[in-house]
This record gives sequence, C-alpha cells and structure tokens, in this order.
Amino acid sequence: MRFFNTEGPVHCTQHYCLPPLTRWDLDEILGLIGRQKYFLLHAPRQTGKTSCMIALMEHLNRVGPYQALYVNIETAQTAREDVPRAMRAICGAIGASARGLLGEERLFTWINEALAEQGADGALSGMLTRWSAAAERPIVLLLDEVDALIGDTLVSLLRQLRTGYTQRPGLPFPQSVMLCGVRDLRDYRIHARSEPAPITGGSALNVKAKSLRLGDFSAEETHRLLQEHTQETGQAFTPQALTRVWELTQGQPWLVNALADRTCFEQPEGRDRRRAISVAMIDAAKESMIVERVTHLDQLADKLREERVRRVIEPMLAGETLDSVPLDDRDDLVDLGLLRRAQGGGLEVANPIYREVLPRMLASGPQDSLPRSAPIWLDAQGRLDPERLLKAFLDFWRQHGEPLLRSAPYAEIAPHLVLMAFLHRVVNGGGSLEREYDIGAGRMDLCLRHGETTLGLELKVWRDGRPDPLTQGLIQLDGYLAGLGLDNGWLVLFDRRAGQPPIAERTSVEQVRSPGGRCVQVIRA
Repeated sequence: MRFFNTEGPVHCTQHYCLPPLTRWDLDEILGLIGRQKYFLLHAPRQTGKTSCMIALMEHLNRVGPYQALYVNIETAQTAREDVPRAMRAICGAIGASARGLLGEERLFTWINEALAEQGADGALSGMLTRWSAAAERPIVLLLDEVDALIGDTLVSLLRQLRTGYTQRPGLPFPQSVMLCGVRDLRDYRIHARSEPAPITGGSALNVKAKSLRLGDFSAEETHRLLQEHTQETGQAFTPQALTRVWELTQGQPWLVNALADRTCFEQPEGRDRRRAISVAMIDAAKESMIVERVTHLDQLADKLREERVRRVIEPMLAGETLDSVPLDDRDDLVDLGLLRRAQGGGLEVANPIYREVLPRMLASGPQDSLPRSAPIWLDAQGRLDPERLLKAFLDFWRQHGEPLLRSAPYAEIAPHLVLMAFLHRVVNGGGSLEREYDIGAGRMDLCLRHGETTLGLELKVWRDGRPDPLTQGLIQLDGYLAGLGLDNGWLVLFDRRAGQPPIAERTSVEQVRSPGGRCVQVIRA
C-alpha cells in the first residue's frame, strides 16, 4: 500500500506522487543541457527538488545521449572552510555515486591522481576532466545541496566549475552541470577567509546560464495528489476538505503530504476508510502539527531567530511598510519559502499555516512566562464570557504586562505577542485564534473562536510622532467585524510613546460606537 511521503525523495511505487518530471518544464531543461549550459535549480526545502533531479538523471540515462549523475554533496558542510578536507568529501561523494548508480569504479583513482597533481583547489576540476576524457557519452552532473557549503569551500567549488567550463572544448569537462539549493545563486553571500569582502555566487560562477525555480503544487495538482489516496483505498475527501487542504497549504508540497498523512494515517477517524475525510479532520490535523512543532515547522520557527528574517517579519506582523528593508533580505525570505509575492503585488506569508506558526512561535516565550491562572473567563456552563475575558485581560495586563514585554523576542511587536500569549491560554481550553496582518495598514487583526462565541480584535500601536490611532482603528475594525458578521469587538491601542506612565496606571477601557454603529471596547494599554 502506498502512503503520503514526508521524508526524503518520492518513490512513486511506494508513495502517492505527481510524476516528478511533470513539475517543471522538461523541454527547457533538455534545451539547456543540449546547449551545454550550466544552470541552477532552487526552491524552498522539502518541495521536491531531489525527487526531480533523480528523475531527470534516470530519464537522461534512459533516453538521452548522456551519462547523467546525481550527487548530494552536503557531507562536505562539516568541513566548513577546510578546503582540502571538503574537496576530498565532494570528490568522494561523486565517486561513490558514480560507482553506485553508474557502475563506474575509476573515479577514486582519478581523485587521488588529481589531488596529487593539482592539490585541493584543483582536485574537483582534475577528476571531472579525467572522467570526461574517458567517458563514452557527454557527462551531465547534478549537484544537490550546494548552498550547504560555506566560505572558501563554496568559492573553490564554484571557481573550479567555472574554470572547467571556460576551458572547453579543448579540455574535456562535463557538458552540463545543474547546481541545486534553497537559494538562487544571486543570493549567495559568501564570507570566505581568502576574500577581503563577501562575494556573490554570481561573481564566483559567472557562466551560469539560468536560474530555474521549482514551484509549489497548483490547486489542481493538490487535488490530484489527494485523490490518489481515494483511488488506492476508496476513501473520499469531501469537496470542502479538498478545498481546505489547498487553502491551508497553498500547495506547499511537504505541508500537503503531511496534512494528508496525519489525517488519513494517524487520526483514528481518518484510518476508518469507510469515513470520508472532512474539513474538521483536516483542521484537527493542522492544529496538531502546529502544537507538536513537527520538524518542518520547527525549522521554520528556528529561522525567526536570524536577524535578516527579523528585519522582514517584524514590520510585517506590525502592519508596517517594508520600504526600509533591503531587497536582498526580502528576496532571501521568498527563496526560503517563508514569503511569496502576491499576484496583485506585495509580499505576504506563503500560506495560512505559516501565517499562524510565525506569531505563535514568537509568542511562545511570553506564553511560557505566563503565571498560572484559573479560566475565570468561562461561565458556569464552560462558555466563553467576553465581559469576563475583558476583565481578566485588564487585570493580567496591569499586573504582568511590563515584565512580560521583556520576554518577547521582537521588541517592536512585543505587546502583540504578549496579548496573543494570553489569548492562547484562553483557546487552549478549546478554540482557535486566527491572525490577519496587512503590510502598510499598521494593524494586526485577531479572531478568537471558542464554542459559539466569536470575538474580533484589532491591535494598533501609538508611536512617537504619530496621531492617536483611535479614529483609523475604529474604521478598520468596522471592516474586519463586517467580514466576520459581528456587531461588537475590541480595539486594543498599545501606547509605545516615550515618557508614558507605567502600564498599570495607563491601562484603561471605554465602550464606544464605531462609524458603522458597532459596539467596540477600546482598550488603551
């Protein structure tokens, strides 16, 4: 029986899969190889790059006039900038793959000869020259995890490939080389000991013809993958569940597979093949993935600690513009798959699951620092009472807001994170907290759902040199509440101006009417 794959390359005899070679423009790739080009494939982690490269190797060796070889060279990462050690690892990986996949035993002899004659900085070039001279067919080399290398090791690899490329046809060398990694070559910022300043990948390998990007699944491809499970087991997805998977993942391949795998193979109700997969099952699987911090999402959260990520994500969560954020930082987060450029323009978080994970992970520090408290926001029947919740928050904020702000990792949105940490304590008893943020709008919207109660909140910050955000906030909250079908909500105004009294003294609440006539609790915090 096949299953949804969440670890390593896809094998279509074992896994539900879309044929890898259908996920890119094969004619374009064959054209690049036919014209003897060196080029790049990049995409975020766990999107299917390795599966596509292995499929390409098999296709070329089966039908083309080439001898193609796929090699993963990330074992050289541990060598750091020890070029002799790294080149032995890279050449050894190529030799082992050639022996295992092509039955070619001679590369290890050529590695030793090249090291002896040309040293570490020429070993790769020398080995590939010897192999190309002896090969009966033109060589196509597919190198994976190239951007796992750093510093002088990466510089040496790129420059040896460039040297071999420019010496053709007089000197035998691979006809075509594909380099694969997360980032585009233009985004490589190589800090090498041998260089006085960082260099770019494009300058180290200026013979690159093209950068190709492997995209996510389309909605149709997402549905087709899920329906392979239906064809195999007879278990259907409701139309709403199919749509929900697409909405949550936006076709990110690992998320699609992980969500379906958890629903169909881990949930007890999902393992009952007589039951159709419902939206509720999909949502439960999504929530459990986030709570358990599965590896993919944990790696995503780890990225939030990086300064270049903070420079982009912090203003996005605050609803501020990104005009002061360097283009390189923005491009880098797109390459990493954290963000995407929307069709109508502008940056946005790549999918709703990531959109939920980012602030939740950032709020984990304040959440872990919360004092223990009874759920005083519930009535005798266990239902959420908005009035009790408001009193509980005001008491909490006055007593604990000041110290908890210091536990938040992003200072500019620390109040948002502390409030979300408090609300997560509320929904952990059964409910959900949904977030919306809009670049340049200066706000974050929250929707708290608990049983039959839905509460819409808008968060805004009052900063030095800016007017009181009350008027704009009421107008914006009107639109948000209208979309939720609600007649009341909270507008939380965090006063971050200099010279303000302590939080306990300045926190207040008043009830006002919005321009649309809705009842709004204005919380000044």
